[in-house]
Amino acid sequence: MSSTPTSSPTPPPVPHIRPSRRTVLAATAAAGAVTVGPSAAPAASVPAMPTAELVDTPARPATAAEAERPGPRPPATAQEPSRELRALLKEIDADRIEATVRKLVSFGTRHTLSTQDDPDRGIGAARDWILAEMRSYAAGSGGRMTAELQSYVQEPASRIPTATRITNVVATLRGSVTPERVYVVSGHYDSRVTDVMDATSDSPGADDDASGVAVAMELARVMAKRRPASTIVFAAVAGEEQGLYGAAHMASRFKAAGTDVQAMFTNDIVGASRADDGTKDPYTIRLFAEGVPTSETPEQAATRRSVGGENDSPSRQLARFVRDTGDNAATGMHVRVVYRRDRYRRGGDHIPFLEQGYAAARFTEPAEDFAHQHQDVRVEGGKQFGDLPEFCDFDFTARVARVNAAALWTLAQAPAAPRDARILTATLTNSTELTWKRGSEPDLVGYEVVWRETTSPEWTHVIPVGDVTSHEVDLSKDNVFFGVRGVNRAGLRGPVAFPLPQV
Repeated sequence: MSSTPTSSPTPPPVPHIRPSRRTVLAATAAAGAVTVGPSAAPAASVPAMPTAELVDTPARPATAAEAERPGPRPPATAQEPSRELRALLKEIDADRIEATVRKLVSFGTRHTLSTQDDPDRGIGAARDWILAEMRSYAAGSGGRMTAELQSYVQEPASRIPTATRITNVVATLRGSVTPERVYVVSGHYDSRVTDVMDATSDSPGADDDASGVAVAMELARVMAKRRPASTIVFAAVAGEEQGLYGAAHMASRFKAAGTDVQAMFTNDIVGASRADDGTKDPYTIRLFAEGVPTSETPEQAATRRSVGGENDSPSRQLARFVRDTGDNAATGMHVRVVYRRDRYRRGGDHIPFLEQGYAAARFTEPAEDFAHQHQDVRVEGGKQFGDLPEFCDFDFTARVARVNAAALWTLAQAPAAPRDARILTATLTNSTELTWKRGSEPDLVGYEVVWRETTSPEWTHVIPVGDVTSHEVDLSKDNVFFGVRGVNRAGLRGPVAFPLPQV
C-alpha cells in the first residue's frame, strides 16, 4: 500500500484490488485517513478523482505551523485552501478589526433599549454607522452587494418592557452562479452591563459582541470585491442580550420567503484569547454545534433512534466542514468543535436559525473571562471589570475571521450537500447501496462517498465514485456511518450529506 498523500505527486502503481469488507477494514482509521478508489473507474472528466484502485494513504503530514499547535491530525476530508482563498485570507486586517471594535465602543452604550435617535450615543448611532460602513463596501462591489436595515417593532415581552424597534443591519452579496443558495454570518451589535435592563450606563461590549460584528464587517469588506458562486449575507443583529430578538426576526423572514439558507454562523465573544486565570490560547476557536436537531419532528426522531445519527445532524456536518477548510496553516487556527448547541445557561443567535430548521453553529473564544462580560465598568480590589477593548486580542479575532472566511468562501464556491441521500434497505445484505440526487451546479463533476467507524468523530475514509447518483460499497451499513459529498471542476468538495434509510 502507498503511504503518499493524495495531494502529493502520483505514487507508484499499486495492484488493482476491488475494495472489500476485508481489505477496506484492514486499512484501519487508527493508522490515518484513507482514500479508497471505486470499483468502477470514474469518468475521465474528473481529474481530481483517482482511478479505480485501493489506495491506502495516511492523512497529509502536518505543516510546521500545525505541528506547533495542539490538536488532532487533519481528517480524511480536509481541503487545502485554494490560491484564491489564500489571497482572500491575507486581506483580512487585524488593524481594521480593532478600529471597528473601538468605534462601536465609542457609542457609550449599545443596549437594545437605549436611545435610537442620538447621532453620537446609543444603539441608533451604532446602527447608522454600521449601515454606512456596509454601504461603503457595497459601493465597490459592482452592484453585487446591497446593504439595508431590517426592522420590526417588538411588542412588550421578556426583557422588553415597552414596544421597541429592533433593527438588523444586513449586507447581501449575491451569488453569480447559484444565488438561490444562501450562507449567513453574523455578530450582534447590542451590548449590556450587569443589569440586563440598564439602558443608560456605559456598556462598551468590546468582546461581547463588537468582536463578532467586526468579523462579519471585515468579511463583507474583503468579499465585496469578489464574485462568490452562491449568496453570502453579512449581518449585525440587535436584541441578542434581551432574548435573540433580531436573529429570530431574520431567521423567520428567511423561512417565510422560502430562502435556501444552507448554513449560518454566529460569531459571539470572539475577541479575547486570555482566560480568567490568565492563561492564553490564541490559536484555538471553539465551534458549538448541536447533534439532535432543535427542529426534529417525532417521525425524524424515530428514524434517528433506529439507525443512529445523533452525531450526524446538518449542523454537525457543517462543523466538520469548518474543520476541513478552516483548521490549517492558512488560517493559523485550530477549530475545537464542541458537541453542544451552546454553553451552559447561554444561548446565541444561531439558535433561532436552528429552530427554523437551518444548519447553524456558534464561534466563541476558547476560554472566557467573565469579569469582562456583562459587567458594570468598575474597579474592585484593584481589579478592572467591564468589557473593554484593552482586554481584546485583535490578532486573534483576525484569525477567527480567517476561519469564518475559509468556511464561507468554500461553501459558496463548492457544490451543495447532495439532496435526498439515501441508504437502500429493502433487502438485507452485507453491502451498502447509496443513492442521491445530482446537483444542478454547472461545474459539478462527481461525488465521493465517505465513511467512518460509528465511534469516530471525523470521516476517516473517502471513496471517489465519479459522476453518478448511486454507489454500492462492500461494507455493512450496520457497522459504519456513510456520507456523500460533491466535487466540482476546481476540486472543491462540498459538505457531507448523511443518508437516511429508504425502504
